[in-house]
Amino acid sequence: MSSSFRNLPSVDLLLSQEPVLQLARTYSHEAVVRIVRQQLDECRRTIALGAAPPTLPELVNMISHRATQAWQSRPQSVINATGVILHTNLGRAPLSLQAVQAAMAAAKGYTDLEFELVKGERGSRQAHMRSLLCQVTGAEAALVVNNNASAVMLGLAAIAYGKEVIVSRGEAVEIGGGFRIPDVLAQSGARLVEVGTTNRTYVADYEAAITGNTAALLKVHSSNFRVMGFTHTPEIVELVEMGRRHNVPVLHDLGSGCLLETTQFGLAHEPTVQESIAAGCGLAFFSGDKLLGGPQAGIVVGQQELVARLERHPLARAVRIDKMSLAALGATLLHYLKGEAATAIPVWQMISAPPDAIRRRAARWRRALGPRASVVRGESTIGGGSLPGETLPTWLLALDPDASTGGAEGLAQRLRQATTPVVARIENDRVVLDPRTVLPDEEKTLVKAIRESLK
Repeated sequence: MSSSFRNLPSVDLLLSQEPVLQLARTYSHEAVVRIVRQQLDECRRTIALGAAPPTLPELVNMISHRATQAWQSRPQSVINATGVILHTNLGRAPLSLQAVQAAMAAAKGYTDLEFELVKGERGSRQAHMRSLLCQVTGAEAALVVNNNASAVMLGLAAIAYGKEVIVSRGEAVEIGGGFRIPDVLAQSGARLVEVGTTNRTYVADYEAAITGNTAALLKVHSSNFRVMGFTHTPEIVELVEMGRRHNVPVLHDLGSGCLLETTQFGLAHEPTVQESIAAGCGLAFFSGDKLLGGPQAGIVVGQQELVARLERHPLARAVRIDKMSLAALGATLLHYLKGEAATAIPVWQMISAPPDAIRRRAARWRRALGPRASVVRGESTIGGGSLPGETLPTWLLALDPDASTGGAEGLAQRLRQATTPVVARIENDRVVLDPRTVLPDEEKTLVKAIRESLK
């Protein structure tokens, strides 16, 4: 065993090898030395467990790989061929070209983020976004923070700290990442009062629970699941009317941030922000990077007096949005004002893509790949906690794997390890790729990655 440890090369010897020297030319000497020592420590641990010591070339390769993994720019771009349009693990909504350009312009120089150019004095980073959101949604006022969880937390803390918030038992839910409405209420300082049952809640249930300490009624959209069968939930208009009688505002967590009527695309109706505002909600909360099709953001729209309370709350500074996200969000909202959201925003381009056009793309890929590829029918999903259970008809490129190289799992793994990783899915022991979620300028890269992975 001791001889195996002695066979490991020294740090100095490893630093003299050309691939490691190249790392030192690109990065700092100190950083490369740390990587070398980390790899040697790992080798000592494996030798202690009975492994043979690596050769010098093997160790150099390990160091190069370790450095690449540690210092690669992240997050890394990937091709989403899963057919899940709002894939949370892959970053949700891709931005429009205009939104990308706006974010880049904001990033590379100074901006009027909090400066009033006409008066030459400090301004508000919310001013421009407030105007756009009010025009798009019809709300009196608006506020943007860094994500929807923050928006809900801020809203509850500002409106209901130390008081009661009434929620239907069927809406005291958990969504992705362990985000639970009861936990958010607790952290905000508000006290949860559950009413009704899991499957059936009525306006009368809310009304019976109102006390002198009730600060708000909270309605939560069941964004990533659907309860079917013997169910009932009050319409938002009903809650608002009852709340007005008791001078209690309704807060509506919409989640998905939908601004277009989804039925025109063959999908079930998704509650829109405009509907909540028209119904008279005190505040509506929603995400920027779901069906809105913009960057990660938490958006609050609603009544002027309530939004002002959120703006004055100390937590508002802790969750404020950055200049790049503001710029991208502004460009995204302009698409709605111009009436071009369905054609300019990638999420809506994907949702509205005709099946025949998708089939032609899949067929074009198949012709470039040969006999192991075929075109089959399939289904795309919206994802991102939007329109649960809803699918869109699509056409898939199906790849027949080679059992000798790991079958479908092995092929899917090789696609993920391509120079530009490709994320696909497995169905019926075949790897399938959905053109709906592959951006047009990614096609050549995709076909190349598939061809190399099939070898």
